[in-house]
Amino acid sequence: MNELQISPFIDKRIEDYCVKNVSEEPEDLVTLNRKTQLRFVHPHMISGNWQGTFLRMISKMINPKTILEIGTFSGYSTICLAEGLQKGGIIHTIEKEVEYEDFLLENLGHHSDKNIKLHIGKALDILPTIEEEFDLIFIDADKASYPEYYNICIEKLRPSGIIIADNILWYGKVGLDPMPRDKQTLAINDFNELITHDPRVENVIIPIRDGLMMGRKL
Repeated sequence: MNELQISPFIDKRIEDYCVKNVSEEPEDLVTLNRKTQLRFVHPHMISGNWQGTFLRMISKMINPKTILEIGTFSGYSTICLAEGLQKGGIIHTIEKEVEYEDFLLENLGHHSDKNIKLHIGKALDILPTIEEEFDLIFIDADKASYPEYYNICIEKLRPSGIIIADNILWYGKVGLDPMPRDKQTLAINDFNELITHDPRVENVIIPIRDGLMMGRKL
């Protein structure tokens, strides 16, 4: 299934070539992708196979015992991240939309071999209640709250742990001069500068889809 281009700053031919030359999408994720297209008003928010493969590979390389995900959406990225979990490991995933809960419980339930803990509610309320140190953190939620998420998450990330945030190129808006002044664009730009100037972290931007920021805690 072709993914919607959300990176207008990347030549569509290059993006299509990248999407074509990636490992085949697992059948369970093909099914979840189709369900997402039918169920959700904004199905393009799904990670998709290109980005999902990257997340799965990172998780498998780290082989984390604990994962935190902020922004579950339809659960596609959750399943990809969970593939790298150690035996007995756990992934905590937070989704604010209550109406997604039944869909998520049903579809994440197909992966009962993975310890997936779903939290429904506002991340800023739930994060203080999760008393874990994490090996891997993925942020893909309310863009205006990215700086707040970072300040909480960096304290929960173990040394040498990895933090990844999605949509940090924000459709190319952060690169415009002058930059738009809406709260989402400003917050993402603040997040990018926050992690870049944090001496506790080394970081890199990877222009997959709408951009991923990846940092490693020193």
